[in-house]
Amino acid sequence: MEINKILWPTDFSKSAEKALQHVKSLTQKYQTEVHVLYVIEDTAHHEPWYGEFGQERVDKILEKANTTANQRLEQICNKYLEGCPLYIRHVAIGDPAREILNFIKKEKVDMVIMSTRGQQGLFPFGSVTEKVVKNSNVPVVTIPVRDDEI
Repeated sequence: MEINKILWPTDFSKSAEKALQHVKSLTQKYQTEVHVLYVIEDTAHHEPWYGEFGQERVDKILEKANTTANQRLEQICNKYLEGCPLYIRHVAIGDPAREILNFIKKEKVDMVIMSTRGQQGLFPFGSVTEKVVKNSNVPVVTIPVRDDEI
């Protein structure tokens, strides 16, 4: 199996960070590209909790989230991935699992490395990792994360 592109989806959580050592190790061994993806959840498609937001407000929220995400990706890439031959940052908007799966196809990724648990919020809507593993057409390496590690 030839590995040219590795995808590391992150939600900026400590859990996602647990996959970094494996990402670095594999990219250094195989001299691959590292694609770092953050997905901004598109809240405009959820039922309103506190009333409707106008489109202008939604656009401002997404713009701010995009700016913040790009800054965080820059920090991560500079701090942790400096030893990788090539890393490319990406930000998408939508359902995280769906966007990861779309990215795999679009960019012709050879392997995905992600932790088994992501951000722990108030409303657990399901496992992004599980959806990616079940629907990916490329190998997905999952890095286990225990409760006491997050």
